[in-house]
Order: sequence, then C-alpha cells, then structure tokens
Amino acid sequence: MYNVKLLSDALHAESVQTPYPLSVIDHILIDSRKLIFVENALFVAIKGVRNDGHLYLKDVYDAGVRNFILEHNSVTGELIGQLPAANILIVKSGLLALQQIAIFHRKQFEIPVIGITGSNGKTIVKEWLSHLLKNQYNLVRNPKSYNSQSGVPLSILQMQEHHTLGIFEAGISEPDEMQQLEKIIIPTLGIFNLLSDAHDQGFESKEHKITEKLKLFIHCKQVLYCSEQPVVKKAFTEFYRQHPSCHVITWSRTQKSATFFIQVEPALNGTKLNLNNTTVEIPFTDEASIWNACTCLAFLFQIKCTDAETLQLFKDLPVLDMRLQLKDAHNNCLLINDSYSADLGSLSIALDFLKQHAGVYKRTVILSDILESGKPNEQLYQSMAKALDETPIDKVIGIGSGISSQAHLFKQKEVSFYKDTKNFLSQSQVISFQNEIILLKGARSFAFEKIGRWLEKKVHQTVFEVNLNALVNNLNVYKAQLDPKVKIMAMVKAFSYGAGSYEIAKVLAYNRIDYLTVAYADEGVVLRKAGIKIPIMVMNPESNSFNTIFEYNLEPEIYNFEILKSLLTAADGIETSIHIEIDTGMKRLGFDQGQLTELVSVIRQNPSIKVKSVFTHLAASEAPEHEAFTLKQINRFEQMAEQVCTAFPYSVLKHCLNSGGISRYKHAHFDMVRLGIGLYGIDPANNLQKQLQNIGTLKTVISQIRHIDVDESIGYGRKGHLPNGGKIAIVAIGYADGLDRKLSNGNGYMMVNGKPAFIVGNICMDMTMLDITHIDCQTGDEAIVFGEQPHLNELSLQSGTIPYEILTGISQRVKRVYYYE
Repeated sequence: MYNVKLLSDALHAESVQTPYPLSVIDHILIDSRKLIFVENALFVAIKGVRNDGHLYLKDVYDAGVRNFILEHNSVTGELIGQLPAANILIVKSGLLALQQIAIFHRKQFEIPVIGITGSNGKTIVKEWLSHLLKNQYNLVRNPKSYNSQSGVPLSILQMQEHHTLGIFEAGISEPDEMQQLEKIIIPTLGIFNLLSDAHDQGFESKEHKITEKLKLFIHCKQVLYCSEQPVVKKAFTEFYRQHPSCHVITWSRTQKSATFFIQVEPALNGTKLNLNNTTVEIPFTDEASIWNACTCLAFLFQIKCTDAETLQLFKDLPVLDMRLQLKDAHNNCLLINDSYSADLGSLSIALDFLKQHAGVYKRTVILSDILESGKPNEQLYQSMAKALDETPIDKVIGIGSGISSQAHLFKQKEVSFYKDTKNFLSQSQVISFQNEIILLKGARSFAFEKIGRWLEKKVHQTVFEVNLNALVNNLNVYKAQLDPKVKIMAMVKAFSYGAGSYEIAKVLAYNRIDYLTVAYADEGVVLRKAGIKIPIMVMNPESNSFNTIFEYNLEPEIYNFEILKSLLTAADGIETSIHIEIDTGMKRLGFDQGQLTELVSVIRQNPSIKVKSVFTHLAASEAPEHEAFTLKQINRFEQMAEQVCTAFPYSVLKHCLNSGGISRYKHAHFDMVRLGIGLYGIDPANNLQKQLQNIGTLKTVISQIRHIDVDESIGYGRKGHLPNGGKIAIVAIGYADGLDRKLSNGNGYMMVNGKPAFIVGNICMDMTMLDITHIDCQTGDEAIVFGEQPHLNELSLQSGTIPYEILTGISQRVKRVYYYE
C-alpha cells in the first residue's frame, strides 16, 4: 500500500524511531486481539474512553508487528523501550490518524462511491445492492456493519485498483460525527434509507438527527430517499436549498408525484414491485424488506442499471442474518454459521470470532469459492490461506472449483476439496467431526445452509439467544465508571446467570477481564478445560474439592477458620492463592473483626498460602434508603481490610462493590469491583440502565393454534377461559424450561408478531397457552418470553421475584444460541 515515510509525511507525524522508513504497509490494525497479516502491518494505538491500545503494545510487538502509530500523551520512554526494532510515529490522536490515512487512500481513486445512511436497513440495502450489481462492477463495501468512526476508515482501506464501485454505509450516534465520515467516504451517490428512533438519545430531536445524517451527502451528485416520511421530506427540502447542485430523487408507494412511483402487490411466493411498467418479484412479505427492496429498485432505475439480468436477481435477494451465531453441533462440536456471504473482509471477522471461542476445540473451516472478487484466483486464495495460517486453523474443507484449483496453497494438517456442496454432503459423515469448532462460510449460491442443518444438533425449539455485542457493551459501560487501574472481577457463577458459563467466559477473557468468579470448584474446572487461563475465584470451596482446586489452579474464598484449616491440611505446603471474605454487616459468610489478628497469624505461619484479595459483600448497595448503612459497611471494610493488607510484605487487592454499588460509591472502587447482573443488562441501582443493553432473548414457537368456544375450558384444573370465545396458541415452553407458574392465568404475556399475547390457564410442564384472538399468526411463528419486550425487569415484577432468579432459572435443556453482530 504505502511505506512508513510516506504515511509519516501525510500525517505530519513525529518520527521517534524509523529504522526501516521504506517498510511497506499492507494492513492497518487497531485491535491487539485481532492480529493478522502482521508481517506488513501497521498498528494504530487508540486511546478511547473505555479502552487504550497503548496498554497492549508489547503483545502486538511480540506477535510480529514492527510498525506503530502512538498518541503523544501516552508515549513514555518505558513504552518505547518495549518496541526496540520498530518504526514508531507519534500523533495527537490515533483515531484521527487512522481516519487521515483512509482519507489519503480514498483520494487515490476516482470510482463512483455510494454512501448510505439512515436509522435502519443500511446494511441490508448495502448488501442487496452488492448482490444486484455484482455482475456489473467489481465491488468494495463495508464488511458486515463496519459503519462507525473506526469501521468506515478500515472499510475504505480495502479499496484497490481493480474495484470499479464502492458501497459504504455510515452510522452516527451523536452530533458532529458525519462530517468526518463524509471526508473519508467522499460519496458521489447517496441513499437515505429510513428514519426511526434508533440512537435518538444522542440528538436533540429527530430533526436534529436527520440534519446531522444528511451531512454525508454535501458533495454528492445525486441522493435518493423515500418521500413518505414527512420529517425526512422536510429535511431534504432544506438540504436542497443549501445544496442546489445535488440532484435529489424520491421514491414512494403512495405519492405519484415522486420521481419513482412504485406499486406493491402480493405475489404467490413473496411480493411484486412495479416501477415504470417493469415488475420484479422479491421473496419477502414484511414491511422492512419491501421498503429496502423499493430503495434498491429506485436506485437501479436512477443509475439506469435495469437490464433483465440485473432485475432477475431480485427474486434471489438473500435473507441476511448479519449476526455470527454460535450453536451446538453433533459430537461435541460448535458451529459458527456465517453462510450468507464470502469475501476476505468478512472472513477476517469470522475467523476472529472463531478464535475467541475456540478454547481447546480443534479449529475447522468449511469455505466456498469467493465470487466476484476481481482478483486472480492465485492472489485471492493466497490471501485466504495466509489468514487461515495466522488464526491458526487445523482443518480446511474447500468447496468449489476456484478454491479447489488452489489446493496447494493450504498447508493445514487436514485439507480436502469438493466440487460442490452436494458432492461434499454425499461423501462426508457427521461422525468425522469430533470436538471441533467449525466455521461455515460460503457464498449464497453454494447453499451452505444445507451443511448447517446437517451439522447442527436438533434440539428443543425453545432457545435463549445471547447477544455477545450487548455483553461487551455492558462491560464497557461499567469500565467507563472506573479508573483504568481498577480491576474487574466478573461473576460467571450459576451458568453465568443462565447465559452459559464457557461462552460468556471466553468473551470476557477476550475483552481482558481481570478475574472470573464461580460458585463451586466444578464450575471452575469446566472453564479451565475449555481453555480459560485467567484467574478464577471459587466462592464456595468444599473440603473435598481442594485437590481439584490445586490441580486446576483455582483460587478459593476463605471465610472461616474451619475452611482455612481444611485448606491447610489439603495443601500441605502446596503454593495456593486465596481470597479472604470479611463480614461488615451482611451477616452471611466472612470473618468478624475480632478474628482478624488470629487469621493473619495463621496465614503468616504458612508462607505457601498467598492472599490475593480481601473483600466484603454489601447488603444493599443499590438502595438509596440504605445509604447510611452501606457507607458504614464501606468504612468498616476499609479499617478491617487495612489490618489484613498491612500484615503481608506483598500487595493485596481490596474490593467491596457489586453491580449496584459501582455507580453509587465511586470512592469505594478500591483495587477491584465485582460485576455480576450488570453484565447481563440489569443495573440494580438504575443509574446506568439506559446505557445497558439486553443481552438475552428467550423465545419459543407456536406448536398449534386452536379455536375455543365460549363454554370450553383450557388446560389443567380448567382454569383458562375465553369469555367471548377466540383462539389460543400452544407454545413450546413450560415450567420445566424455567417459566414461572406465577405468570399463569393472565399474569404474564409473550410477544407474538409484535403484539402481547396473555397467558391463558395454568402453565404446564412443557407448554403454555396464549390468547391470540386478536393476533394474526400461524403455527411456527415466534413467541418472545422476554427480551426487549417484555423486558426482564417487567417479567420479574409480574413473577414477584428478581431478574437474577429468572435468568438462573432457565433450564439447561433450553438451547443457548450466541451471536455477534
């Protein structure tokens, strides 16, 4: 791409040391956990509100990177000393430097570029236009939804000489962000898709939000939007007044005065769209898909790309699940299904997701040909093979003539190639996959969904979907409350509050959590066997578990002399780290103040025992009405902890705050905080609730629909009735799955097709009945038990309990599906 000296000049950077100024940079990296193609990579260290890339420079250097951009305020002599043979450039802002490199790169190309913004549907429109235009252009676009201040420049940096069209989406969450993205993308054509409530909280009003978004188009020749939303139409009227050289184009299904009037009608297998006496058919009937397809159709007409071959592709518009999903597969395997597209950019993202969750699993990828890349096959598959080597991957299965022709490039222990998916399925057996994490990634024409169904374990139709993006968001929300030196201990006890211990622990470890906590030793063993290496505290060590604790390097909590004596007997000189709990008013577990002198004496007589931390539990840290008591506990803890900590010649961590106390008692963060229910989207103190995201959606399906007469009863005990008659849906979830029977007889509801369906009669062991009299639905439709609505907080109120109990009560027979957007 460019050499170090050229980038230094372009950025007006300070060169601290450049032993190799002509080193060529082919790849830009900003995340120390996602290091690929390191040989010719440049790492840009970015200091943000929640994370700081400068903290991990040695890891990046040790991985082989030799080119760095660092921020002036973060550079120290010690830090430079960690990078002895590296080119180092110093700038004011790492993020701004990344964006400036992208701006410099973008200006090397004069191809048409489409810029897409709006509140919803940006990624779908981008992907569908890529599908529709794939035979007309060599395309470059954002991988998945890389539309942020860092995602957009990384996307633009993918532009190469063979590309003839760029399609880039841009998203903002606060004012003054779009100007910079416009400078990076420099769109020549614009699309504004749909305005909704998403990210409203960052703006004064909807009008303010759309005005900010329209800044993407200030240098566009043409911009397309739907004139059906009055607030959007008004904003574009003002936009055109300020930018009369931009040709503003409209489409509508209701206004014949629009540039493109589109008529919509049902079709046998979807929906027909008619524009200028041209009809296309799409395989969707939902409003969002129809809107997105209309946007695509109007845009094709505007750029005069309406040949029969292109329009025929509408009937094959793909169903796009932009999430990477982690599912159970046969023979103790895990399956990552990313089978809707295949390109090098999204492959890199998928490989990173695989690496996060691999643990001790054998790493397998099933890949199809990459189509319409514009690159020669040898160059294309050399890049693919290099990415697989650096992950690294153990087993490669290639499907398609293109990848098969380059089989010699793949050096893994196990490689095999097939001409098509049918050929692979006919020659393979599920039993040949054992204890593997399998990434399934293929172009849509290869129908890899067949392989997915073949590999995936068939289980109960009720699933608990866990959003890993939301988990990371919640972790970062709490990180932002802390001084960077304060550590975080994450609670993954009780099956990670029902969300799944191993999968959650892997994500937390990947995001550099400092400590994990489990309730019992066997939970810690599961994590160690899954490859988790960070420290793990065991809250309830049992006397017969100490040998296991020693074997798996777990760290027990010690809360009385009996358990301490058992530990010393079992250890018999083995070096062991412990955590001491002291009681400051909870009156549960812990040493009292009068016991501390003896406790310290016993531990000092046994130098093989090292105290890692001293802590206490607060009884009501989330409750303002108990603030005086909580402050009394904190003061008592400081005094008692000081007595313990000063007794040893090494540092001992102090921690007392849980999720509810982190935002309320910042003076008591001490050395570490314990993060539990807050990770899972619930702030007991309610100070941070608006910033937290729901991580879990419990959903089931309608098994049967029945019509009920006025005089008929429903369910056990004949408790259920519909006084006016109506319809019920039987859904596949019951109290054996964790659905509380207190929700019976109208006390609770589920969401069916966006409408509340109240529970009728008593909840059964394996099923529940819902009143769907006024809801249009059918067998197989989803019913949402909790998620965005009803929210977990609402459900807990209906059940007369707390969110903790609902989450931990979800049965392990309910399938967990983990996804990353």
